[in-house]
Amino acid sequence: MSQLRIAVLNAAHQDENTTRNFRRELDASLSEFDVTSGSVPDHFAFDGVVVTGSRSSVYWDDDWITTTAEWVRKAIDRDIPHLGICWGHQLLAHVLGGTVSDMGAYEVGYSDIEQVGESRLFNGISSEFSAFTSHSDEVADLPPGADPLAENHYSNHGFRKDHVFGLQFHPEYDTKTARELVHRKELSDERLESILAEITEENYQQACPAKLIFDNYLEFVREVAAEPAMTAASVDAPVGATAETDVGCSD
Repeated sequence: MSQLRIAVLNAAHQDENTTRNFRRELDASLSEFDVTSGSVPDHFAFDGVVVTGSRSSVYWDDDWITTTAEWVRKAIDRDIPHLGICWGHQLLAHVLGGTVSDMGAYEVGYSDIEQVGESRLFNGISSEFSAFTSHSDEVADLPPGADPLAENHYSNHGFRKDHVFGLQFHPEYDTKTARELVHRKELSDERLESILAEITEENYQQACPAKLIFDNYLEFVREVAAEPAMTAASVDAPVGATAETDVGCSD
Protein backbone atom coordinates (compact mmCIF):
# COMPACT_ATOMS: atom_id res chain seq x y z
CA MET A 1 0.00 0.00 0.00
CA SER A 2 1.04 3.66 -0.30
CA GLN A 3 2.81 5.48 2.52
CA LEU A 4 0.81 5.78 5.69
CA ARG A 5 -0.69 9.19 6.40
CA ILE A 6 0.09 10.20 9.99
CA ALA A 7 -1.08 13.39 11.70
CA VAL A 8 1.50 14.60 14.23
CA LEU A 9 -0.11 16.84 16.85
CA ASN A 10 2.92 18.78 18.03
CA ALA A 11 2.38 20.18 21.53
CA ALA A 12 6.04 21.04 22.17
CA HIS A 13 5.68 24.82 21.90
CA GLN A 14 7.73 25.05 18.69
CA ASP A 15 10.72 23.08 19.94
CA GLU A 16 12.54 22.17 16.73
CA ASN A 17 13.90 19.02 18.35
CA THR A 18 10.42 17.50 18.39
CA THR A 19 9.94 17.88 14.64
CA ARG A 20 13.37 16.39 13.95
CA ASN A 21 12.90 13.46 16.29
CA PHE A 22 9.52 12.32 15.00
CA ARG A 23 10.46 12.79 11.36
CA ARG A 24 13.47 10.56 12.01
CA GLU A 25 11.52 7.82 13.79
CA LEU A 26 8.29 7.66 11.76
CA ASP A 27 8.66 6.21 8.27
CA ALA A 28 5.43 7.64 6.93
CA SER A 29 3.91 10.69 5.28
CA LEU A 30 3.65 13.14 8.17
CA SER A 31 1.35 16.13 8.45
CA GLU A 32 2.44 18.21 11.43
CA PHE A 33 0.14 20.56 13.32
CA ASP A 34 1.29 23.07 15.94
CA VAL A 35 -1.58 22.51 18.35
CA THR A 36 -0.24 25.06 20.83
CA SER A 37 -1.19 27.75 18.31
CA GLY A 38 -4.67 26.27 17.96
CA SER A 39 -3.89 24.44 14.73
CA VAL A 40 -5.63 21.06 14.39
CA PRO A 41 -6.57 19.20 11.21
CA ASP A 42 -9.82 20.17 9.52
CA HIS A 43 -10.50 16.56 8.49
CA PHE A 44 -9.84 12.99 9.66
CA ALA A 45 -8.32 11.51 6.49
CA PHE A 46 -5.35 9.97 8.32
CA ASP A 47 -4.27 6.40 8.95
CA GLY A 48 -2.88 7.27 12.37
CA VAL A 49 -2.33 10.08 14.86
CA VAL A 50 0.74 10.76 17.03
CA VAL A 51 0.52 13.23 19.93
CA THR A 52 3.84 14.59 21.20
CA GLY A 53 5.16 15.73 24.55
CA SER A 54 4.72 19.23 25.95
CA ARG A 55 5.84 21.42 28.83
CA SER A 56 2.16 22.12 29.57
CA SER A 57 -0.16 20.11 31.80
CA VAL A 58 -3.24 18.42 30.37
CA TYR A 59 -5.43 19.80 33.17
CA TRP A 60 -4.51 23.46 32.51
CA ASP A 61 -7.38 25.66 31.33
CA ASP A 62 -5.83 26.59 27.98
CA ASP A 63 -8.00 26.93 24.87
CA TRP A 64 -5.54 25.02 22.68
CA ILE A 65 -5.63 22.01 25.03
CA THR A 66 -9.44 21.94 24.86
CA THR A 67 -9.35 22.26 21.06
CA THR A 68 -6.80 19.46 20.75
CA ALA A 69 -8.71 17.17 23.11
CA GLU A 70 -11.94 17.72 21.18
CA TRP A 71 -10.32 16.83 17.85
CA VAL A 72 -8.62 13.77 19.34
CA ARG A 73 -11.89 12.56 20.83
CA LYS A 74 -13.55 12.72 17.41
CA ALA A 75 -10.60 10.95 15.78
CA ILE A 76 -10.68 8.17 18.39
CA ASP A 77 -14.41 7.76 17.78
CA ARG A 78 -13.50 7.06 14.14
CA ASP A 79 -11.17 4.24 15.28
CA ILE A 80 -8.04 5.98 13.99
CA PRO A 81 -5.03 4.44 15.77
CA HIS A 82 -3.35 6.86 18.19
CA LEU A 83 0.08 6.92 19.82
CA GLY A 84 0.69 9.45 22.61
CA ILE A 85 4.13 10.25 24.03
CA CYS A 86 4.50 11.82 27.51
CA TRP A 87 1.98 14.72 27.39
CA GLY A 88 0.32 12.90 24.52
CA HIS A 89 0.02 9.80 26.72
CA GLN A 90 -1.66 11.92 29.38
CA LEU A 91 -3.98 13.67 26.89
CA LEU A 92 -5.17 10.36 25.45
CA ALA A 93 -5.81 9.02 28.95
CA HIS A 94 -7.74 12.18 29.83
CA VAL A 95 -9.85 12.04 26.67
CA LEU A 96 -10.72 8.40 27.38
CA GLY A 97 -11.83 9.11 30.95
CA GLY A 98 -8.62 8.57 32.91
CA THR A 99 -7.15 10.89 35.55
CA VAL A 100 -4.00 12.98 35.11
CA SER A 101 -2.43 14.68 38.12
CA ASP A 102 0.78 16.08 39.54
CA MET A 103 2.69 13.13 40.99
CA GLY A 104 4.65 15.26 43.48
CA ALA A 105 8.04 14.33 41.99
CA TYR A 106 10.03 14.91 38.80
CA GLU A 107 11.31 11.87 36.94
CA VAL A 108 14.05 12.82 34.49
CA GLY A 109 16.94 10.98 32.85
CA TYR A 110 17.38 7.43 31.66
CA SER A 111 15.00 5.24 33.65
CA ASP A 112 14.41 1.52 34.01
CA ILE A 113 10.90 0.54 32.91
CA GLU A 114 9.15 -2.81 33.10
CA GLN A 115 6.50 -4.25 30.82
CA VAL A 116 3.44 -5.34 32.78
CA GLY A 117 1.19 -6.39 29.92
CA GLU A 118 1.50 -7.99 26.51
CA SER A 119 1.19 -5.88 23.40
CA ARG A 120 2.69 -5.98 19.93
CA LEU A 121 3.73 -2.36 20.52
CA PHE A 122 6.64 -3.78 22.52
CA ASN A 123 7.62 -6.54 20.07
CA GLY A 124 11.40 -6.95 20.06
CA ILE A 125 11.84 -5.00 23.32
CA SER A 126 13.01 -6.66 26.53
CA SER A 127 10.53 -7.05 29.38
CA GLU A 128 12.77 -4.60 31.29
CA PHE A 129 14.22 -1.76 29.26
CA SER A 130 15.73 1.71 29.47
CA ALA A 131 14.25 4.94 28.10
CA PHE A 132 14.63 8.68 28.64
CA THR A 133 11.95 10.23 30.84
CA SER A 134 10.91 13.75 31.80
CA HIS A 135 7.62 14.31 33.60
CA SER A 136 6.08 15.54 36.84
CA ASP A 137 2.48 14.68 35.87
CA GLU A 138 1.22 11.11 35.63
CA VAL A 139 -1.76 9.09 34.53
CA ALA A 140 -2.93 8.39 38.06
CA ASP A 141 -5.99 6.40 36.96
CA LEU A 142 -6.13 4.58 33.65
CA PRO A 143 -9.18 5.07 31.45
CA PRO A 144 -11.98 2.56 32.07
CA GLY A 145 -11.23 -0.64 30.17
CA ALA A 146 -7.61 0.28 29.43
CA ASP A 147 -4.82 -2.26 29.89
CA PRO A 148 -1.55 -1.23 31.57
CA LEU A 149 1.52 -2.01 29.44
CA ALA A 150 4.51 -0.60 31.34
CA GLU A 151 5.43 1.03 34.63
CA ASN A 152 8.18 1.84 37.11
CA HIS A 153 8.22 3.07 40.71
CA TYR A 154 7.26 6.57 39.56
CA SER A 155 4.13 5.91 37.52
CA ASN A 156 2.35 4.09 34.76
CA HIS A 157 4.47 4.27 31.60
CA GLY A 158 2.14 2.75 29.06
CA PHE A 159 -1.45 1.74 28.39
CA ARG A 160 -3.65 0.51 25.57
CA LYS A 161 -7.36 0.84 24.96
CA ASP A 162 -8.65 -0.49 21.65
CA HIS A 163 -6.71 1.42 18.95
CA VAL A 164 -5.13 3.89 21.39
CA PHE A 165 -1.65 3.57 22.92
CA GLY A 166 -0.04 5.90 25.45
CA LEU A 167 3.61 5.97 26.54
CA GLN A 168 4.93 8.16 29.35
CA PHE A 169 8.60 7.82 28.34
CA HIS A 170 10.37 9.34 25.32
CA PRO A 171 11.62 6.70 22.85
CA GLU A 172 12.17 9.45 20.26
CA TYR A 173 14.74 11.46 22.23
CA ASP A 174 18.32 11.83 21.04
CA THR A 175 21.12 13.12 23.26
CA LYS A 176 20.84 16.68 21.92
CA THR A 177 17.17 16.84 22.90
CA ALA A 178 17.86 15.35 26.33
CA ARG A 179 20.67 17.78 27.15
CA GLU A 180 18.74 20.85 26.01
CA LEU A 181 15.65 19.81 27.97
CA VAL A 182 17.61 19.29 31.18
CA HIS A 183 19.24 22.71 30.86
CA ARG A 184 15.78 24.33 30.64
CA LYS A 185 14.57 22.79 33.89
CA GLU A 186 14.85 24.41 37.30
CA LEU A 187 17.15 21.89 38.97
CA SER A 188 19.72 22.14 41.70
CA ASP A 189 23.29 22.28 40.44
CA GLU A 190 23.92 18.85 41.90
CA ARG A 191 20.95 17.21 40.20
CA LEU A 192 21.65 18.98 36.91
CA GLU A 193 25.24 17.71 36.87
CA SER A 194 24.10 14.21 37.82
CA ILE A 195 21.53 13.98 35.02
CA LEU A 196 23.85 15.47 32.41
CA ALA A 197 26.44 12.87 33.37
CA GLU A 198 23.90 10.16 32.46
CA ILE A 199 23.34 11.50 28.95
CA THR A 200 26.09 9.51 27.28
CA GLU A 201 26.35 7.64 24.00
CA GLU A 202 26.41 4.38 25.94
CA ASN A 203 23.15 5.10 27.77
CA TYR A 204 21.58 6.35 24.56
CA GLN A 205 22.48 3.12 22.77
CA GLN A 206 21.05 1.09 25.64
CA ALA A 207 17.76 2.99 25.24
CA CYS A 208 17.62 2.54 21.45
CA PRO A 209 15.61 -0.73 21.49
CA ALA A 210 12.62 1.28 22.73
CA LYS A 211 12.58 3.00 19.33
CA LEU A 212 11.12 -0.21 17.90
CA ILE A 213 7.82 1.07 19.28
CA PHE A 214 7.49 3.39 16.29
CA ASP A 215 7.90 0.60 13.74
CA ASN A 216 5.51 -1.59 15.72
CA TYR A 217 2.94 1.20 15.88
CA LEU A 218 3.17 1.83 12.13
CA GLU A 219 2.73 -1.89 11.44
CA PHE A 220 -0.38 -1.80 13.63
CA VAL A 221 -1.66 1.22 11.70
CA ARG A 222 -0.93 -0.51 8.39
CA GLU A 223 -2.97 -3.56 9.37
CA VAL A 224 -5.87 -1.47 10.64
CA ALA A 225 -5.87 0.51 7.39
CA ALA A 226 -5.77 -2.66 5.31
CA GLU A 227 -8.40 -4.56 7.28
CA PRO A 228 -10.72 -2.03 8.95
CA ALA A 229 -13.18 -4.74 9.92
CA MET A 230 -10.64 -6.58 12.04
CA THR A 231 -11.27 -6.24 15.77
CA ALA A 232 -8.80 -4.29 17.89
CA ALA A 233 -8.13 -7.38 19.98
CA SER A 234 -7.12 -9.53 17.02
CA VAL A 235 -4.98 -6.80 15.46
CA ASP A 236 -3.11 -6.32 18.72
CA ALA A 237 -2.25 -10.01 19.09
CA PRO A 238 1.54 -10.51 19.11
CA VAL A 239 2.89 -11.32 15.67
CA GLY A 240 6.11 -13.19 14.93
CA ALA A 241 9.11 -13.42 17.23
CA THR A 242 9.09 -11.44 20.44
CA ALA A 243 12.71 -11.94 21.44
CA GLU A 244 14.74 -8.86 22.21
CA THR A 245 16.20 -7.31 19.07
CA ASP A 246 19.64 -5.71 18.96
CA VAL A 247 19.00 -2.20 17.69
CA GLY A 248 21.86 0.18 16.97
CA CYS A 249 21.20 3.84 16.34
CA SER A 250 22.81 7.22 16.35
CA ASP A 251 21.72 10.81 16.88
